[in-house]
Amino acid sequence: MQDTAQWLNAALAHHQAGRLADAKALYARILAKQPKHADALHFMGLLACQIGQSEPGIALMRESIALAPSPIYYNNLGNALRDAKSLDESVDAYRRAVSLKPDYAEAHNNLGNALRETGDAAAAMSSCARAIELKPGYAEAYNNLGNALKDLAQLDAAIAAYGKAIAAKPAFAEAHLNLGVALQAKGHGDAALECLRESVKLAPQLAAAHDKLAGILMHRGDIAGAIDAYRRVAELTPESAQACNTLGNALNGAGRVPEAVPCYERAIALDPNFADGYHNLANALRRLNAPERALGYARRAIELRADAPSFHNNLGTILADLGEPDGALVCYREALALDPDFGESHTCVLFGQSYVPDWSPETHLADARYFGERMRARAKPYTQWPGLADGARAGRALRVGFVSADLRKHPVGYFFESVLAQLDRSRIEPIAYSNALHSDELTARIKPRFALWRHVAGMDDAALAQRIVDDRIDVLVDLSGHTGRNRLPMFAWRPAPLQISWLGYFATTGLSEIDYVLADPHVVPPGEEAQYTERIWRLPDSYLCFTLPSEAIAVNSLPALGDDGFTFGCLNNHKKLNDGVLEVWSRILHGAPSSRLLLKNHQLGEPSILRDTLARFAAYGIDASRLLLEGPSSREQYFSTYHRVDLALDPFPYPGGTTSVEGLWMGVPVLTRRGDRFLSHLGELVLETVGLPEWIAAGTEDYVARAIAATTDLPALAALRAGLRQRVERSPLADAQRFAGNWMTAIEQMWQWKLKEIAA
Repeated sequence: MQDTAQWLNAALAHHQAGRLADAKALYARILAKQPKHADALHFMGLLACQIGQSEPGIALMRESIALAPSPIYYNNLGNALRDAKSLDESVDAYRRAVSLKPDYAEAHNNLGNALRETGDAAAAMSSCARAIELKPGYAEAYNNLGNALKDLAQLDAAIAAYGKAIAAKPAFAEAHLNLGVALQAKGHGDAALECLRESVKLAPQLAAAHDKLAGILMHRGDIAGAIDAYRRVAELTPESAQACNTLGNALNGAGRVPEAVPCYERAIALDPNFADGYHNLANALRRLNAPERALGYARRAIELRADAPSFHNNLGTILADLGEPDGALVCYREALALDPDFGESHTCVLFGQSYVPDWSPETHLADARYFGERMRARAKPYTQWPGLADGARAGRALRVGFVSADLRKHPVGYFFESVLAQLDRSRIEPIAYSNALHSDELTARIKPRFALWRHVAGMDDAALAQRIVDDRIDVLVDLSGHTGRNRLPMFAWRPAPLQISWLGYFATTGLSEIDYVLADPHVVPPGEEAQYTERIWRLPDSYLCFTLPSEAIAVNSLPALGDDGFTFGCLNNHKKLNDGVLEVWSRILHGAPSSRLLLKNHQLGEPSILRDTLARFAAYGIDASRLLLEGPSSREQYFSTYHRVDLALDPFPYPGGTTSVEGLWMGVPVLTRRGDRFLSHLGELVLETVGLPEWIAAGTEDYVARAIAATTDLPALAALRAGLRQRVERSPLADAQRFAGNWMTAIEQMWQWKLKEIAA
């Protein structure tokens, strides 16, 4: 017996020191001599659980309890069962422990933990409180009490409990972590960040702390810091598919898409049935202009989880990139059927119609109204605003909030930058609500021009609406419409008395809470107002103002005067090039047999799209030798492409906007076709504002005839090219000071009308 006692003491010493093989050998020696030795059985079982052999380990622990029903044995069994996710059995084990030893503080604390995990936070709170009563200053019990209080939405009490845990044990990393999470939930961002940083400092191996730190950094707009923290989580949990996926999402959102792809690939290698991993990999590959590769992953994601509307949206966008707009719309509508309240699905349906030639204004308006109704039903609109209180408006500028994810190198950023610089701060106080996940040099340039910049990507609609109300915004401007990362559902809360949609979209939003669409006589001519749920407010010249490029690229002479013949060109998104467009362009090429066509866009970097485009033209009798098909390039190379183009051809029904203006600035006129809605009027707007109405074709036949005629009068085209940049720069399209004056006057007039409506 003496040998057995010595072996047990030695085994326990090895066990506590982590020398598990040595401990196991001694427990086995004891059991060989005494098969019913309760302690050896129990601790052999505990060791088995520690090395992942939970089933045999729990069996050994139960055997030891049958021999000697000790409260310590029951407590350890409860821990093992809880780790094995047998929560109800673990609760029973802890209860047996405290029934045998009512003053067993550790067992009361563990019982509280298990009860909380079963969803009984109130009972958990009682058990943790009992543990503290038995053992004052019990840090772990205070921490667990805080967790229970947090589950019961008693955040202030939870924060106090975590504080007591830290006071009792200052190096308690988990308590700092939990306190940080609770403080963040209360809106105390700075204090939360300090707690989370302290947690990772105290426990650099605590993956959960790095994960929560990453989340708060992302919320605050520190994307690079968040990525570093998520990368640490992935390093600490190398077998976690979710950690790899989350890191990929952060990289993807920051525009570091090539780095995101291997993260998603690793995630699905770890878990071949991980639907989110396939979905996100498809999304990243699509962004890398590889829609053909993306297609299979998108379909696999839907096979694994068919009820996810975002998966169907993603598949639709990939199909659109592959030149299948009708198939894309089918996917978008499937997503909408799955969740009519999912704003992104509505946006995909509405924006997806932009590429469909047989667009119906009645269908589009009905879809937009449906979106507005669904968003209104789940919102709680404000009816009073502190900025309208007596005296609140006296002597101050209108506080105008701009909501956008595109205050960066994006058409919205390009058109907004020069206007923002010209706003009179005595009349308009601009405030930004950025929903972007990343920024760039354009963001850095315009950020100081705002009176206040708020990063709102992590805020839900209710919180963002309250923030806008608290900021006393008079006029709230949507710069996105139904485009990516819009916050239109938040506008249904009406956080500002006057709400406007401008610049980023080209149709109705469908929200009755948006009072006006800011337009001009070209994009919304008289007679088309019925296409909108909003009222139309027309600026006198143009609804947009072009920020002149900073690239120092000169206009060259007409290329057709050289040896290569006449070159038509289009640098628009490939999704705009539907079969009707290609058929008309083929007619032009047949009518001007010495000409050729240059197409440049990011999709043409995908080999399958390149092959498909050649085949589509071949079907209309156009040989590949007459086509110059080019993929993406740097912005400087993009501008230089115009040195090889004599005349730009606008697609339809979705013409160019930014592309057309940039082409004109490079000396290349654009031929457009008259449209029947805001979107298809964009080409008309550009040409009318620059003073080139003769390049607007009345219809398809006129479009073909004008294009062919241009190839026969090179001197006229050369003369136009020589003076076109100057014409653009002197036009209202590039006169930021004039535009800003008109814009501010319009906002002030709309505001006065709104005040009268409210007073009535």
